[in-house]
Amino acid sequence: MISVLLIYPFFKPAHDRSVFRFPPLGIAYIAASLQREGFAVQLLDCTFLPKRTALKQAVAAKAEVVGIYAMVTISEDAMGFARRLRHQTKLLIAGGPLPTCDPLPFLELFDVVVSGEGEQTVSLLLKAYQKGSGFSSVPGIVYRKADSGVQTGQLPVITTKPKPFERNLDAIPFPERDLLPNKEYREQGRKKSGYAITTIMSTRGCPFRCEFCSNVIFGGSYRERSAGNVVDEIEQVLGMGYDRISFADDVFTLNKKRVLQICAELSRRKLKFKWECLGRVDSLDTEIALAMKKAGCFRIYFGIESGNQRILDLMHKQITIQQAREAVEIAHQAGMEVGAFFIIGYPGDTNDTMLETIHFAASLPIDYLGLSLPYPLPGTPLFERVKSGIHREWHPKENIFSTHTLIFDAGFSPFLLQFGIFKGKMQHLLKKQLGEKSRLLSSFEKSTDWVFRKLK
Repeated sequence: MISVLLIYPFFKPAHDRSVFRFPPLGIAYIAASLQREGFAVQLLDCTFLPKRTALKQAVAAKAEVVGIYAMVTISEDAMGFARRLRHQTKLLIAGGPLPTCDPLPFLELFDVVVSGEGEQTVSLLLKAYQKGSGFSSVPGIVYRKADSGVQTGQLPVITTKPKPFERNLDAIPFPERDLLPNKEYREQGRKKSGYAITTIMSTRGCPFRCEFCSNVIFGGSYRERSAGNVVDEIEQVLGMGYDRISFADDVFTLNKKRVLQICAELSRRKLKFKWECLGRVDSLDTEIALAMKKAGCFRIYFGIESGNQRILDLMHKQITIQQAREAVEIAHQAGMEVGAFFIIGYPGDTNDTMLETIHFAASLPIDYLGLSLPYPLPGTPLFERVKSGIHREWHPKENIFSTHTLIFDAGFSPFLLQFGIFKGKMQHLLKKQLGEKSRLLSSFEKSTDWVFRKLK
């Protein structure tokens, strides 16, 4: 039997402030699909491990086939595992967002890159490997033959035909959570927030085309699981000791009918737990908000991104400022906590439009404010628009002040942008603590507005 090791090479930063630390569902889905096909699968989630320990465990696994997940923020560690395992592994596979949109650098170390959605593709790939029949008939991969190298130019890189998406998501087995460090995830959640929370993905993809958003895995598709199938997985997860669920969908609220069906099914099964999701501001009304709240939704996040309509249009968000305000108010009035994400320093922004964003965010009844800088992910229209101005690669910064770094020339100084993030978060905090009529809040806003306009 072929032994398979799947690696998620994320190492939690020493100064980890993120409230979004969840198990890697992608490789857990692949593990479940491979197990169903009879393969022996191990999964190495490095989130809670020292790097040296994780490398030792990967080597000790002595797997014949190794698959490594990679995205921009963990690509260096993905490559590090590949270098360490290259000479003891017969088949080395890369997958994830970055290999999908830029496979050639990975083929210098890996034998195969899996493009896009991986469950069926990896299963077909391993069956072909098992038979020794070659990979040309396996859809959705980019590969080189054994002992050939991209840099030598001896053989062309071979790209097979795309793999059609699985239309029936209910047919895909639930992610193999038993292979994940659930105890550590539960303990982390309870230590940080007082409850153990994990993710479930009830849809795949998003039909919208925001300029900065990477949809390379699901290729711009949008597919849904049935309400019954979703709630079946919820029952499984709650049975593992988790208290809450965070839906990892790009847009959980897109199909009102389906959301109402999920809420009704939760009620029918008498499941009492709290959950959260990400919604679009143009897909929430009072009916759905009240139904979600009654079914246990305690928090909803919106990706609003800007408080200036011209910038929203540049981003291709296809929403309006008024829609954003109305959706936040509806969710707030329904009794849910509301989180909102905004970007400053976007190409086209000015000091004045960034102040509009900060003021707009501060004016909303939100409980969580995410303020960040734009990151041009490979494969996105934003990347194509600014790639000539990219002056450095992204590297995680482990310090107590900020993890936000601008990697392209946007015409703003790093200090201005960091000051803008500080200003926005302080205005939000002062409003929550002191109320919107506070003199201290008013004084802080006016004085920092003046400073912000003077900065370059």
